[in-house]
Amino acid sequence: MSGVLTDRVVIAISGPEAKSFLQGLTTNDINSLTPDVPLYSALLTPQGKVLFDFLLSERDEAIFLDCATSSAQALLKRLTMYRLRAKVDLVLREDLAVCWNGAGGSADPRLTELGTRSVLPANSSDASIEYLSRRLELGVPEGADFGSDKMFALDAGLEELHGVSFEKGCYVGQELTARMKHRGTARKRLLPVSAVDGNDLPSPGTEIRAINVALGEITSTYGTRGFALIRLDRWKEASDAPLLAGEQPVHVTKPTWSAAGLDE
Repeated sequence: MSGVLTDRVVIAISGPEAKSFLQGLTTNDINSLTPDVPLYSALLTPQGKVLFDFLLSERDEAIFLDCATSSAQALLKRLTMYRLRAKVDLVLREDLAVCWNGAGGSADPRLTELGTRSVLPANSSDASIEYLSRRLELGVPEGADFGSDKMFALDAGLEELHGVSFEKGCYVGQELTARMKHRGTARKRLLPVSAVDGNDLPSPGTEIRAINVALGEITSTYGTRGFALIRLDRWKEASDAPLLAGEQPVHVTKPTWSAAGLDE
């Protein structure tokens, strides 16, 4: 299956200072970005919480930022605020679309199994449902699963999904992110959650409990599946105890790509 992801849009960033502009703002090392090497990255608050996540590709002397349609205007506004006197042009490219192919090719920088992404002129086929299904099967969160200014980058799994560089220089939110990494204080993790009974999950914000212990809460739902921010130590202590989201039985899993420290 291949086609356009209709819930994604493209912001083009160009100009002689485009890379240095992004390098000082975002979590990944923009100097690693080339026409053959895309990147996954995020923009954080000064306190280290995720505001926006996005994928970056380079072509035709521009950097294409692939982001959620729902947050594109807010992201563009934030980038414009940070631009100051930088020689950078920021344009929402409505003539372009994010295209996805579930087969091989130049793989998604987060996880090879997510398929291929590219920025191309829009076409008529819509692959959003198929892509969402693939993403949920792999347990890969993005965008609305994090919320805005609600979750630390490491709790959101950005390190395991290759979205954070600990070797680059300063960026917004870098100090707290580095401290959490080196002190090992990231004790929560955004994990897949599914309904055991086949009914739709309860709404985001619903608490997940094991017996009388609160483990975390649901952050996003897609019918019977979604994501929840879970306290790893409490989940480990709960062992095989049944989990409830409100009154509904649920199952929380750790994706194979995740390095969540359940064995520590």
